[in-house]
Amino acid sequence: MPWNNQSGGGGGPWGGGGNSGGPWGQGPRPSGPQGSPPDLEDIIRRGQDRLKNALPGGGAASPALFGLIALALLAFWVFQAVYTVQPDELAVELRFGKPKEELSGPGLHFHWWPIETVEIANTAEKLVDLGEVRGSTSSGLMLSGDQNIVDVKFSIAYQVSDPKAYLFNVADADEMVRQIGESAMREAVGRRPAQDIFRDDRQGIADAVREIIQGTLDAYGAGLTINAISIEDAAPPREVADAFDEVQRAEQDEDRFVEESNQYSNQKLGQARGEAARVREEAAAYKNRVVQEAEGEAQRFISVYDEYAKAPDVTRQRLFIETMEKVLKDSNKVIIQQGENGQGVIPYLPLPELQKRAPAPAAAAEGVSN
Repeated sequence: MPWNNQSGGGGGPWGGGGNSGGPWGQGPRPSGPQGSPPDLEDIIRRGQDRLKNALPGGGAASPALFGLIALALLAFWVFQAVYTVQPDELAVELRFGKPKEELSGPGLHFHWWPIETVEIANTAEKLVDLGEVRGSTSSGLMLSGDQNIVDVKFSIAYQVSDPKAYLFNVADADEMVRQIGESAMREAVGRRPAQDIFRDDRQGIADAVREIIQGTLDAYGAGLTINAISIEDAAPPREVADAFDEVQRAEQDEDRFVEESNQYSNQKLGQARGEAARVREEAAAYKNRVVQEAEGEAQRFISVYDEYAKAPDVTRQRLFIETMEKVLKDSNKVIIQQGENGQGVIPYLPLPELQKRAPAPAAAAEGVSN
């Protein structure tokens, strides 16, 4: 036996009895009934006996045992060979580590494991937020084209468009998109004045940032598509926020004054245009009236001339009388009697004047009677 005493002095391989013949001095105490060490062959034999008793048929080889083992191996292989792709996912199968050309869509699929393996990419839209506060500073602090500092908070929405490039060319998509997006936003803001990012042209800046990010991702072969850039907030740093607010209020006052001046200008311009239109209308009316009167006078002159051609003496006498009537109608009349027996100025009763004044006393008398 391998554990028998070879020195003849009793004990084990560490020496015997109270001697320190072994290299480590006093050896371990034997556990056998007579103080001898355990027999390893006996221990192995007892383990084999127990295993045979546990197996069906006393450990003899049987078709049922091999069938169970084969069935278990087959079930394990099928479990590894069949895989499921979710609705928002695409799968790429690899044969000996080389990706296949075709992609696997949502559903159950089969591949020859372990010769073939599968990698699954999530194609759902993802959102990356930038400009958040880290510690006491913000990562969104940027320098604008007019040498102003702005704090920009924005988000990038992207999704996987090429699963092969995404799975084998990109290690951390979120971090890569975050770094490229921050660099692109700094570039776009640095080319424009601060007023554009504050309110004047946010959409233009977002479009420019999207083009820069997409171009960079395409150059990297990342297999990602940028869907949208959303600028959530753009404000000056907290240290100069009050000064920027004052500038904003001054600009608002300027806009208000300009608007008020435009309203006043439009009001005066409207009044001037209305006055000009009235003058033009009055001039046109005056022109028409004068032309009509002139045409009427010409027509009357022609009719008088026609009558004069028929009866010159009578017409001449009539024109003289009408002319004298017009001349003397509004003049004060003085009658002088000439001759030897003339009395000079002759008083007369001004009947026309009495006729003009008659309604007034009559109305006064009527008022007294009432």
